[in-house]
Amino acid sequence: MNKIISSPMNYIGGKYKLLPQILPLFPKNIKTFVDLFCGGCNVGINVAAKKTIFNDNLIYLIELYRKFDSLNKKEILSHIYNRINQFNLSISNKDGYLELRKLYNSEKNPLDLFVLVAYSFNHQIRFNNSHEFNNPFGKDRSCFNEHMKNNLLDFLNTLNKNSVDFTSFNFDEFDFSGLSSNDFVYCDPPYLITTGTYNDGKRGFTGWNEIEERKLLKILDSLNEKKVSFALSNVLDHKGKENLILKNWIKENNYFISYISKNYANSNYHTIDRNKNSTVEVLITNYNPQSVVQENFVLKLA
Repeated sequence: MNKIISSPMNYIGGKYKLLPQILPLFPKNIKTFVDLFCGGCNVGINVAAKKTIFNDNLIYLIELYRKFDSLNKKEILSHIYNRINQFNLSISNKDGYLELRKLYNSEKNPLDLFVLVAYSFNHQIRFNNSHEFNNPFGKDRSCFNEHMKNNLLDFLNTLNKNSVDFTSFNFDEFDFSGLSSNDFVYCDPPYLITTGTYNDGKRGFTGWNEIEERKLLKILDSLNEKKVSFALSNVLDHKGKENLILKNWIKENNYFISYISKNYANSNYHTIDRNKNSTVEVLITNYNPQSVVQENFVLKLA
């Protein structure tokens, strides 16, 4: 496997650490790869495909990626360092951070969003119902350091080498009609039975509930009918809760489950902690990935 590229964005639910387990489960020779809930782009940026479509309903994130794709590295770094100097940004200057945040919310310069994320709490992205960036300052912790810079440069280098497109549709508005059997759709939606802040619909963007869950599963069924391969990241169980909608859907359609471990590189169903408070993370596919997997067990839901 080639070097895994890490997104310069610390996106909630990002799959960077799980890529050594997930990527080998994907088909080979992908024509168009659709990263339907791209978030930090950790998955899509690491998939070898003739073309990659990064989609996310967070328009400001997509605008940032488009800006990354349209400018050269020198222009991007120049803007970042100019803003750092202009607002005297540091791990202790909260006032400078708040001034830049105010400027971004009035002008919405995409590169300013990246600078804000560098100095925000846990490098996270958060908007309110008015679509204002409102993540607090990352006091004594967050800054644009060498690690973040190197991740950005690696990301930009990979982006420039690939054929990419960026779209900002809600998942149920995305146009799948042009896809065929050589294409591949990857979905990493909010998880129905977890409590991420992105689930609640109180951030000015669509929340996640049973209605959204069923919409997505219906879309995946329609892709399956068209012989388009898909993979869905999700959890079957989490802290005593179980996603019965998802479990029943898998069983009814005879889809395949690969069990993913957050703790070690290779796992199978029998080695997962099965206590009632465990989280069972899975990759669900409409094809059997066993032919390209050496270590992971791939099981049907009993």
